[in-house]
Amino acid sequence: MSDVRNVIVIGGGPAGYTAALYTARANLSPLVIEGFNWGGQLMITSDVENYPGYADGVMGPAMMQDFRRQAERFGAEYLTDDVTSVDFSARPFKVSIGRDEYLADSVIVATGASARQLGLESEARLQGRGVSYCATCDASFFRDKVVVVVGGGDSAMEEATFISRFASKVYLVHRREEFRASPIMVDRARNDEKIEFVLNKEPIEVLGDMKVTGIRLRDTVTGEESELETDGFFVAIGHDPNTALFLDQLDHEDDTGYLVTADRSTATNIEGVFAAGDVQDHVYRQAVTAAGSGCAAALDAERFLAAEHQRRAAATA
Repeated sequence: MSDVRNVIVIGGGPAGYTAALYTARANLSPLVIEGFNWGGQLMITSDVENYPGYADGVMGPAMMQDFRRQAERFGAEYLTDDVTSVDFSARPFKVSIGRDEYLADSVIVATGASARQLGLESEARLQGRGVSYCATCDASFFRDKVVVVVGGGDSAMEEATFISRFASKVYLVHRREEFRASPIMVDRARNDEKIEFVLNKEPIEVLGDMKVTGIRLRDTVTGEESELETDGFFVAIGHDPNTALFLDQLDHEDDTGYLVTADRSTATNIEGVFAAGDVQDHVYRQAVTAAGSGCAAALDAERFLAAEHQRRAAATA
């Protein structure tokens, strides 16, 4: 494509759609390459009760459709496809989908992150029906219920401790006796009277038809199988940012792949390229914080483009 866009937004989730909304309202005519899996992690979330403005709660997919439709109302253009390569070595930047190439003076990367899954068929089938990947999002649905948390890192300890504020019982299942989690986090979980450690066990099946009723475990030492009744199943084995396309061009954390942005900014190491949402945030990982950083990225891109326009005008004066 020979036309040079003002801005291309890569990714279709809370961050990407909010960036699209703000850039569209600024008359920047954004092109949003939202990906085949647009909507991000909200598409596997059932009830969302903690997003401002939805007093009665909302289904995750419905909320993402609302976000998408609002940006489209102001002129955002969508491509429901996956970006296959980017070239940020010179402006205009190049964003490619197969053989099709799109050019832009600025790019907002909002490809999000993906929760690591166990890979069980039953886990996928019961997502949003008792299987969850976010305690902050879903713990309140399990008030006075029995819940299982799987994992052995800091995030698993933190999730179990948070869920225990609501649940009557929390089983923390880990496949070994040793933990990756820091000792202080392990001690905090051990000292919680509602949390019981189930060690040397790994889930092999989530039980239930329309909702989770239990899990089947395998002993990692003896191979013996057992079942555990539960109302909820939280997988807390980490997240992976969707940054593979950008790692050779954008600064990132070496151990995790999360993109690095400047302090109090969404700017990356390449001028004119911005990052928003879970692709650069491994601390909060909430829809509302992703939307907030999408807004910030749009404002940063708008100011960058205005400064570029003034610079070019001065150069030709």
